[in-house]
Amino acid sequence: MGFLASGNGSSAEAIVDAIGAGELDAEARLLVSNKKDCAAFAWAAEKGVPFLCIPTVADPGGADARLAEALADAGVELIVLSGYLRRLGPQTLGRFAGRILNIHPGPLPRFGGEGMYGARVHQAVISAGVPESAIVVHGVDEIYDHGPELARRSVPVLPGDTAASLEARVKALEPGFFVETLRRVASGELRV
Repeated sequence: MGFLASGNGSSAEAIVDAIGAGELDAEARLLVSNKKDCAAFAWAAEKGVPFLCIPTVADPGGADARLAEALADAGVELIVLSGYLRRLGPQTLGRFAGRILNIHPGPLPRFGGEGMYGARVHQAVISAGVPESAIVVHGVDEIYDHGPELARRSVPVLPGDTAASLEARVKALEPGFFVETLRRVASGELRV
């Protein structure tokens, strides 16, 4: 498995921990970030996961080529996005088509798309007045939050919820749900 993160990569860390505990039949091969000060690099170093920074702003096409090559060279077969806030380029998407997963903190497709991440998603859910939010693991394609849904877990919107309180509940559930979904993939119950 390869992991892409822009921040702390909490779901990626939970997956690496599950692998280390023998709870998930996989190997953590590489963590890549677009930010040189990525907080996830600290836990990756502690856990022995190779990591690499590939900045994307100055040369998106070159970064895409380097990312696809680095993941392939590491033997990555499945990519997990864990708070990676960049759109993937055509080389990475093409080389790993059907083998890239993301977790989204709200019901898709209604609360997804470009710019819909973090507190923005939770505020939109609350503003819409829906009774529940969701955590969605989905395939990744060239459109933000568009790929096929693999698994979903409902999260109730409680009376008096704010974007911050809903976000805290969703964030607490995301890592475990991602690990659970990957176990189902590894067992053959779910197909990517």
